[in-house]
Amino acid sequence: MNRICLCLPTNRACSATLVAIHAEAAHAARHLGSDVQLLILDSADDPTRAEHARVLAALPPVAHVTVHHLGEDAQRDVLRRAIEQADLPEPDRVLRLMLPPAVSYGACTNRAFLLAAALGCTSLHRRDSDSTYQLHAGRPVFPIHHELPWLGRPAAEATGTVTRTDLAPELLHRPVSLAGASFIGELSVDIAEMRRLDEGVYHDVVSLWAPGDWSEERRRDLVEESFTGAGTTPFTGDRSTLTLVDPMRVDMCNIAFGRAVYERVPLPPATDTIGSDYFLLHLVHDARLPGILHNRHIENFHTPERRTDTGFPAYQRRFVKFLLSMLYFHHVYDRMADAGDTLLDGDRYVRAERIVAFLRDSTGLDRTENVWRLDRVDTAYRKLGGRYAAFADQLEQQRDQLLDEAASDIEDFAHLIEAWPALIEAART
Repeated sequence: MNRICLCLPTNRACSATLVAIHAEAAHAARHLGSDVQLLILDSADDPTRAEHARVLAALPPVAHVTVHHLGEDAQRDVLRRAIEQADLPEPDRVLRLMLPPAVSYGACTNRAFLLAAALGCTSLHRRDSDSTYQLHAGRPVFPIHHELPWLGRPAAEATGTVTRTDLAPELLHRPVSLAGASFIGELSVDIAEMRRLDEGVYHDVVSLWAPGDWSEERRRDLVEESFTGAGTTPFTGDRSTLTLVDPMRVDMCNIAFGRAVYERVPLPPATDTIGSDYFLLHLVHDARLPGILHNRHIENFHTPERRTDTGFPAYQRRFVKFLLSMLYFHHVYDRMADAGDTLLDGDRYVRAERIVAFLRDSTGLDRTENVWRLDRVDTAYRKLGGRYAAFADQLEQQRDQLLDEAASDIEDFAHLIEAWPALIEAART
């Protein structure tokens, strides 16, 4: 029986989501022949976490579904033991990168990767607490239907079950390394208010995540596509393609990876930034590892804390850090694309040392482009006025700090990749 990890990281109240993801786990066990380790990584406050524990305890037991509900203290204990056993240099730094005091989308998923290795799982399937499953004919549309059983198996074996195959023949012997879809509903990034206030400002700001040398036409196309997922059209029937999955067509709320990917390279552990958890989508694509792109999109929604007086500036800061990170990531993505097949060793595993070299090379880039990005954000937010202008004032005081953080985040990522093999091996034991 195939053992998988179905994971939900959360830092907010999400009792309904817990019930729903447990139903997906039960579906995988009953209908897809899997032993499901349902992993809830809970960073919520004590009362919320206690309510989550009550909800999970009340769920009916299901054969071959095991629920693991870990708060941060329990996660920290696991990490400390793994780091100690791995005998890593700078153990406190590694612990901080794996469980930082601030919000990190990459770090929470890295903890899931490590625990999936500890649980002996062959794949990890991630969902988010600010999303829900679509309904079709009164039944939930579970993405896991397409994620199993092909992860880790040669792509040629999946050709008979997908709707179509768009994969070069020489890649069919490679393992299916990713399966995913996108979302419908609200934008994946909570900036729709900006677009309602001023379309021009929205274009100026969103276009800043493009490479600095792109033409205005390419920027305009990127803005049109950015953060929109699969639009708003609901699910009506299954479609799936065996292909090299375009990172723009999938979302991390609706994704599954084979262990051969996440046990080789973790995600960037950057704090206080959005988009830090999308790196592996690019790596799988650029290394020409097959994936399954399907249309069981999850329904996205935004929780209200991002729009409160304290939540708004915190979220906008994450968005700005995302824009600054792209100076470095575009450099790395370009080199990964050029490297192609050479990103893999003879056994078709990712050569992590090449990724480290690309990351370290990027930290020497001139920061002028990022200074320009901050100038453009400042101008745009002041045009919007109100709390956007107030945030621009705050941003002005933090410019040097943000520029330094964007570069140091890349150094931290390279350091974690180097520590990762020993951490994974320690987790397995």
